[in-house]
Amino acid sequence: MPAEWEPHERTLVAWPCREEIYPGPRMAEARAAHAEVARAVARFEPVTVIANPGADADAAAEACGGAVDVVALPIDDSWLRDTGPTYVREGDRRIALDWTFNGWGGKFSPIDADVELARAWASHAGHEVRSVPLVFEGGSVAVDGAGTAVTTVQCLLHPNRNPRLTRAEIEVVVAEQLGLGAMVWLPHGLALDDDTDGHVDNVAAFARPGLLVVQGCDDPDEEDRLRLDVNRRCAAGTLDARGEPIEVVEVPVLPFAELDGERVAVPYLNYYVGNGFVLVPTCGHPADDDMVAIIAATHPGREAVALDVGAILALGGGGIHCITQQVPA
Repeated sequence: MPAEWEPHERTLVAWPCREEIYPGPRMAEARAAHAEVARAVARFEPVTVIANPGADADAAAEACGGAVDVVALPIDDSWLRDTGPTYVREGDRRIALDWTFNGWGGKFSPIDADVELARAWASHAGHEVRSVPLVFEGGSVAVDGAGTAVTTVQCLLHPNRNPRLTRAEIEVVVAEQLGLGAMVWLPHGLALDDDTDGHVDNVAAFARPGLLVVQGCDDPDEEDRLRLDVNRRCAAGTLDARGEPIEVVEVPVLPFAELDGERVAVPYLNYYVGNGFVLVPTCGHPADDDMVAIIAATHPGREAVALDVGAILALGGGGIHCITQQVPA
C-alpha cells in the first residue's frame, strides 16, 4: 500500500446524508464542512465528491464549485475512508481493495449502499478491484509505504468485527493484502471514539518511514492522558519492516468541544496529506497554531492548512482524514 504522502491521482470525498448523525441544522453545517474540505484539497489535486443521485448530487455540485467533480452513486454515509476502496500496487497494477464492511460493528443501518460502494466506485473509474473477506475499515490502519503499518488493538480485535479470528490471523490477512513486513499494534484509540471503536487515524500517522506522529493529551484529568501516553511508549523504538527503530513525535494537546450537549474529542492527528499539502482539523483551541506547526514540521515541503471543521465532523464521528480517501497516481 502506498503511503498517503506519495503522489495522488485524486482525492475522494462523500457527501453527508445520514440524518441520524447530523440532525436538524447540523446537516447543513456538516455539508458546508465537507465542501470546505473538498475545495481546500482541490487547490492541490483533483477531487471527486460522491453523492446520492438527485438532489444530493445537485447540492454537492453547487456547494463545492466547478473545481470539484461530483459523481452520483448510492451511499448511506459520508465516511469514505472506511466505505471506499483502499488502493494497493502490485507491480504495474493498481488495485482497489473492497474490504468487508459491517457498519462499524453493526452500529448503523442501512448500510447496503456502503457495502457496495468500493466496488461501485472502482467500476465507475475503471479500476481493478479485489474483494477481501475481512471486516476492516480504512481508518483502522496507516502505512509508511515501506512495509510497516500501525493499527489499534481496540479496533481490530473488537468482538464486533472478526470475533473468530486471533490477532495473528488478522495480521496475516492485512499484511498479505497491504504488502506489510511489520505491524505496530497500539493498545488504544480515543476514549470517546465509540463509533469506530478506536480507529488509529485519530491517534497516529506515519510522516515518513521510521517517523510516527502520535496524538497526546496534556490534561491529567482526561482519560486520554494515560491511554495516549501508553500508545506513545508502545510505539517508540519498535522495529519497522526495515529493522529500524521507530521515532515518535507527539502532538501533545487534545482539544475537546461540546455540541448539542455531546462532548467530543477533536484530534489534530485526523489530518490528511496530499500533493503538496497537509490538511489539519481544528476547533478554535488556543494551541491550534502550535500543534499545526508540529505537524507541518514533520511534513516538510508541504503547505499546512488548518480548517476549523473539527467540531462538526467529530460530532458525526470523525474528522478530515475520515471523510477523505486517496487514489494513488
